[in-house]
Amino acid sequence: MSARLSLGPVFFNWAPEAWRDFYFRVADEAPVDAVYVGEVVCAKRSPFLAPLLESVVDRLRNAGKQVILSSLALIGNEREAAAMVEATGSEDFPVEINDIGLIPATAERPFHLGPFINVYNESTLSYLAKRGACRVCLPPELPASSIVGMAKNAPVELEVVAFGRLPLAISARCFHARSEDLHKDGCQFVCGRDPNGITVQTLDDEPFLVINGMQTLSYTCCNLIDEIDTLAAAGIGRFRLLPLAIDMVAVAQVFRDRLDGRLSAEDALGRLHMLSNGLIFSNGFLHGKEGRRFLPSGA
Repeated sequence: MSARLSLGPVFFNWAPEAWRDFYFRVADEAPVDAVYVGEVVCAKRSPFLAPLLESVVDRLRNAGKQVILSSLALIGNEREAAAMVEATGSEDFPVEINDIGLIPATAERPFHLGPFINVYNESTLSYLAKRGACRVCLPPELPASSIVGMAKNAPVELEVVAFGRLPLAISARCFHARSEDLHKDGCQFVCGRDPNGITVQTLDDEPFLVINGMQTLSYTCCNLIDEIDTLAAAGIGRFRLLPLAIDMVAVAQVFRDRLDGRLSAEDALGRLHMLSNGLIFSNGFLHGKEGRRFLPSGA
C-alpha cells in the first residue's frame, strides 16, 4: 500500500474564519487521509477557534478523513493543564500528545505522539508503544539513518514531517509580543499579523529563524519530496505536511502524485517551487547536516 499523507495542525494565529475555510477546503479537496486540529502553540488563541471546531471536524469527517486533536506543546498553568487533561480523556477524538506529561491522562487509551516529543531511538519508541502510543511523528531533526533504524521493527506506525517550517523550540515567553514591546499577558495577539511567522535575522542580516508567538520555527521550509520514496521503501508509512499560508491543497496533491508515481522527483520539486511563494527549501537534518541546507537525494 502506498504511503499515506497527513496534514499537521496549524501553528500560526490565523483569523478564525480563515482557519475554518482552510480546513473546509482541505476536507473537500486535499488528498490527505488524516488531519490534526487544535491549538498547539498558545492557549490564549483557543477561545477564538473553539466555536468553529465542531463544524470543521464534521466537515472533515464527512469527507472521510480521520481527525486527531493535537494538544498544546507546552502547558503553562493549572487551567491549561485541566483543559488538556479533559481533552485527552475524551473519547470523541483520537488525541495527539505534544507534552509528555499528558500521557497519564489518556486513561490507557491509544494515543498519537507529535514531533515535539523526543523519540530518538528504538528503546524510547518501544517504551512509548507499551504506554499506548499507536502512531509517532518523529522529531524533524533526526537523520535518515535513525529513522530507517527505528522503522525496521517499529511497534507503531511512524510518521515523518515532509514539508513545512520545522518546530524547533517552544518557550513560556512570547517573543512575538516582545518584538512589539508588549508583554505576554497583554500581547494584543500581534502574532496574527504574520500568517507564516516573523523572520529573525542574524547580525549580518541573514534570515535565520521564524518566531510564531512562543514558538521558534525554521526559516527554511523542510521539503523531503526527493526522499519520500526512499523513506517509504524503508518502512515509513505516513508523511506529514505542516500548514503554511500557501496553497496547501496543491502541495498535498504534488506529494500524493509523487508517492503514487505520477510525478518524478524533479517535476515534483519544480511544482513545489512554483507553489512556495518564495520559500527556501531544506532537508539538511535528514542528511545529517545543518538543517537549513538543501542537498540532492543521495548526497
